[in-house]
Amino acid sequence: MTYRVCFVCTGNICRSPMAEHVFRAGVEEAGFGGLVEVDSAGTDGWHEGDGADPRTVHVLTEAGYGSEHTARRFHPDWFARLDLVVALDSGHLRTLRRLAPTPEDAEKVRLLRSYDAGAHGDLDVPDPYYGDLSGFEECLKLVEAASEGLLESVREAVEGREA
Repeated sequence: MTYRVCFVCTGNICRSPMAEHVFRAGVEEAGFGGLVEVDSAGTDGWHEGDGADPRTVHVLTEAGYGSEHTARRFHPDWFARLDLVVALDSGHLRTLRRLAPTPEDAEKVRLLRSYDAGAHGDLDVPDPYYGDLSGFEECLKLVEAASEGLLESVREAVEGREA
């Protein structure tokens, strides 16, 4: 059975597509490509149909990741098919938990940086949209650091399903 993960930020053009591509690369490298489905969405629909922000594309490409993307808005009915909804900051976490149709669905929502063993204090991935390229580079570092722990958590869930 496929394990489904969706990363969510505000407009689905910066942080969540970055997390989607970084995590997808980790899933493929770990050999879970056929077992884990990865995508992303935004809490708002401002950029629906747009590609990722050019600065997101730049940092992903420079780091060797894919960058193909079309922005879309998260819909509450998706909870039924998702195993994990990964929020990029605490505002997204609150919004997604409010959108969740059931308490069980609300429990599926986690902050990305909660998977980073080295993260302390503020677990938000800052929104780089209104800044320069350095904010996108920092975002990538935070996403990569958390992706390792997230991959281990998903690995355990996938292996638990196979047992």
